[in-house]
Amino acid sequence: MKVAAIVQARMGSTRLPGKVLLDLFGETVLDRTINRVRRAQTLDEVVVATTTEAADDVIAHLCAQRRWHCFRGNHHDVLDRYCQAAIAHQADIVVRLTSDCPLIEPTVIDWVVQAFLDRQPALDYAANTLPPRTFPRGLDTEVMSFDVLQCAWREDSNLAWREHVTPYIYRTPGRFRLYAVSNPVDYSSMRWTVDTDEDLAFARRIYEHFGHDNFSWHEVLSVLEQHSEWLRINQTVAQKIV
Repeated sequence: MKVAAIVQARMGSTRLPGKVLLDLFGETVLDRTINRVRRAQTLDEVVVATTTEAADDVIAHLCAQRRWHCFRGNHHDVLDRYCQAAIAHQADIVVRLTSDCPLIEPTVIDWVVQAFLDRQPALDYAANTLPPRTFPRGLDTEVMSFDVLQCAWREDSNLAWREHVTPYIYRTPGRFRLYAVSNPVDYSSMRWTVDTDEDLAFARRIYEHFGHDNFSWHEVLSVLEQHSEWLRINQTVAQKIV
C-alpha cells in the first residue's frame, strides 16, 4: 500500500496572506514544513497540493525548484483537490497535513500512520485531532484510506465541510470507523501553527533558539518549560471554528 502525505498550501490566507512563503529563519514556512514532513518514516511520498489560481504559481515554482511533487487543483473545494491529488499519485493511504505547521513532528506523523495501519482492515480514519485533543495545535495529522476519502468526495454536499476536507468523515455518526490518537500528557493548550503574526513570532522564537529545523517536539517542550513566557506570544489567538 502506498502512503502519501498530501500537504495543502495556498497564498490566500485571510489572517496572514502569503504565510507559507514568509521567512522562518532563512527558509520559507513551507520549506520548514516539508523538510520536517519528509523525515517521517512511514510515508512513501509527499505531495504539495496547491490551487490553479495564478496567485499560487509561486508555490508551484518553489516546488519545481525543490523537486517536490506538486498537484494543482480546485481552490475552494479542497476535498476535491485532495481526492484528485490522491488519484494522480496513486495513493492507497492519504495523510492530510497543512503547510502552516513548521513545527510538525515526523515521529507524531509516524505514530498516527502506524496506529491506522495496525488496525487495518477494521479502521477508516485515525487522527490526533479527534477528542480528546492532547497534542499542540500544529502537529495535526489525519490518516484515511483512499476509499474513505473518495466516499466523502462523493457524498459530502456541505461546501464548508469540503473546504476543510475531512469533517464529513468524523461528523457523520456511525458512517465511518474512527480512532483517536492521544498523548499521555495533554498539551492541547499550546499553539504551534502559523495563522497570524503572533503565531509567526512564536515559530520564529523556536527556530532562532535551535538554528535549524531538525529538532523534536520533545525538545520544543523542554525549551518551553524553561521559557514559559514564550507561550504568551500567541496565547490569545483564537482558532477558527470549522
